[in-house]
Amino acid sequence: MGTSRCQTKRREFCALISEFKPSMKTYFASAERLTREMLQRDIDSAVANPVIDGLLNTVSGLVAVLNEHRQILAVNDAFLSMLGIDNAELALGLRPGEAIGCIHHDANESGCGTSRYCATCGAAIAIVSCLARNEAVERTCAIEVASDTIRRDLFLRVRACPMTVQGSRMILLFIQDITHRQQWEALGRVFFHDIGNIIHSLLGYSEILAKRATHENRPEIQHIHRLAVRLAREVQMQKHLTQTMEEGYQLVLTPITAEQIFKELEAVFSSHPAAGQRAIDFSDQNRQVRFKSDFFLLTRVLTNMIVNALEATDKGETIKVWVDSDDRSLSFFVWNHRAIDKSVVDRIFQRNVSTKADSGRGLGTYSMKLFGEKYLNGKIDFSTSLGKGTTFSLRIPLKPSGRGSNILPIK
Repeated sequence: MGTSRCQTKRREFCALISEFKPSMKTYFASAERLTREMLQRDIDSAVANPVIDGLLNTVSGLVAVLNEHRQILAVNDAFLSMLGIDNAELALGLRPGEAIGCIHHDANESGCGTSRYCATCGAAIAIVSCLARNEAVERTCAIEVASDTIRRDLFLRVRACPMTVQGSRMILLFIQDITHRQQWEALGRVFFHDIGNIIHSLLGYSEILAKRATHENRPEIQHIHRLAVRLAREVQMQKHLTQTMEEGYQLVLTPITAEQIFKELEAVFSSHPAAGQRAIDFSDQNRQVRFKSDFFLLTRVLTNMIVNALEATDKGETIKVWVDSDDRSLSFFVWNHRAIDKSVVDRIFQRNVSTKADSGRGLGTYSMKLFGEKYLNGKIDFSTSLGKGTTFSLRIPLKPSGRGSNILPIK
C-alpha cells in the first residue's frame, strides 16, 4: 500500500470521527472512535511510555499499539515497511484493517471491526477478546488486502496483549506474517494427497504384473513391485517427517535377517547418486542374525546413515557397514573417514541442523533418531574424531522390553 492510499485513508478517518454518531451500526466490535483531541492524548501517552518505546525499538516482527477503540497509536518500523510508508502519522488513528488495506474494512460505514465479515476475522477476535478478558489472546488471521489494483492473501498470527498507560487501556498488537509457511504447508498436504493416489495405483498395477509374470521377466517385475512398495513407505515416512506428527507411524513387523537388510542396502546403493566414485564395504560377518522388525523403516534409517557417510567421504574412498550382536541386542554400524565439525556435534540430531556446511535440510540425522528410537525402540549413537573418523550406530533390542519393544526374537 503506497503513501497516497494511506493519505486517502487518513482523510476518510478524519471525516469519520467528525461525523461519528452513537447510533452508527456495528455487527461485531464497537463502532465508537475518539475525537481528534482525545486520540492525540492517547498517542502522546503511548509514545512517551518507556516500555512501549522499548518494545517498538527491540521486538522483531510487526508491532502496533492500539487504544481500546482499536485505533493505532504507534507502530514500529517493520509495520511501516509492510504498509509501504515512512511516515507513521499516516497510520495513526486508523484501525489495523484500514491501515493494512483489508478489502472488508469499509464493508460497514463504521469501519474495521464492525462488519459481518469481522465476526470471523482472527485479528478482530483477538483484539475484542483481549479487551473483554483483560488477558493476552492469540489467533490466526486469513486476510485479503488490496493495494491499488493488486489483491493478495495474507495469513497472520496475531497476539493482542492488554496494558494500562496513565489510566488508559491499550493493546499491544504483535503480528507475524506466516503466509509463506502456510502456503508451503498447504502445498505439502496437496502434494502428499495427490502422490498418494498415484502410488496406490502404481502398487495395484505392479501386483497385477507380478501375478502375470513369466519365468523370463519375473525378476524384473518383482523388482518393480518392491520399488513401488518402497516408494509408498518412503512417502509415508517423509509425510510424517514434514508434517505435524499427530498421526502415529504404523509399523509393519516381519521376520527378517541381517542378510536381507544388507541385500536391500546393496540394491539401493548400486545406482544411488551419493555412491558415485565411492565404495561401500558391507561386512560378511553376522549376516544370519534373525529378528523381527519393520523392514522398510529399518532400511530407511540405515540408508540415511550410509548417505550421510558417503556425502562426507572423498571420491575414491570407502565407507564400511557392518552388524554385530550379543545376547540382548543387534547393532548396525556405518563408518567414514571424516570427523564431524565441532560446531554441530552437540546438536547433530536436532531438526534443521545439517552436518553439511553448504547444503542439506537437517532431516537426515533427525529422522534417524526419530524412527530409530521412537518407533524401532532402539538407540542411535555416534562417535567422531580426527584420527578415527565417524561411526554411526543403531542398536535394537533382541528381547521385548517393558515399554513394548517392536523388535522381537525369532524362535
